[in-house]
Amino acid sequence: METVHFSDSIRYYIVKMLYHLGFGHLGPSLSIADALAVLFNEIMDFNLENKDKINHDWFVLSKGHAGPAYYATLMLKGFFPKEDLDTLNRNNSRYPSHPNRLLTDGVDVSTGSLGQGVSQAVGLAKGLRLRQDSHNVYCLIGDGEFNEGQVFEALTFAVSQKLDNFYVLIDNNKKQLDGFIKDVSLEYNFNNILEALGYDSFEVNGNDTKDISRAFKALNVQNNKPKAIILHTIKGCGIPYFEELVNNHHSRFNAHESKILEDYMKDYEERWGK
Repeated sequence: METVHFSDSIRYYIVKMLYHLGFGHLGPSLSIADALAVLFNEIMDFNLENKDKINHDWFVLSKGHAGPAYYATLMLKGFFPKEDLDTLNRNNSRYPSHPNRLLTDGVDVSTGSLGQGVSQAVGLAKGLRLRQDSHNVYCLIGDGEFNEGQVFEALTFAVSQKLDNFYVLIDNNKKQLDGFIKDVSLEYNFNNILEALGYDSFEVNGNDTKDISRAFKALNVQNNKPKAIILHTIKGCGIPYFEELVNNHHSRFNAHESKILEDYMKDYEERWGK
């Protein structure tokens, strides 16, 4: 599957899951669809054959509330049937709102408490280095997570340990639970901060798969420096109504919004099929 088709499909299944549920983290899930498409379709050495082994690339979704995007990605890679997605966040489901490695096939690390995923990812990268394993660890975090001091502790540890097998991807959609970043805390210049810490850093249009792919190619060098990709994204990307909705972190859909989601799914099915 071409990566653009893959990202469109991730969005479609995000919408389908949350439409059936009636609520959920639609905005922050849609914003990372393109990054996940590039990671799982082009970059990572991770598949059904090596998922239960130690020797593979690792992924940590530190912004665990975007679990629906992660589940859609894993389903498209063949880890479980698409019918399973209809059980999202329901009683006894294997697909809770936040990823749980003990429940969901293909999930490497359980996440949800914001800020802690970065520490787990850096620890994994250090462990791979100690075992002389050449694989990488990719961690996707939200811009609002930078409110957590633990994030900075982990990022600086990666520099001190010269972990060039650690990649941090920042979903810079400029919003968090309580509103716009600039109204809640500081609006960081992530590129300047990470370069100052000692990272190889790259800024991209985080909703353009080709731009993201170019960043990975540019950063693919062993130089004892961890890597960072700042993804300039739009929360709710792909559905104009939800892109413009101010409170688009978590939505409980009314009749009008449900109709918008229905139309979005119909448009996808006309273009790509069910």
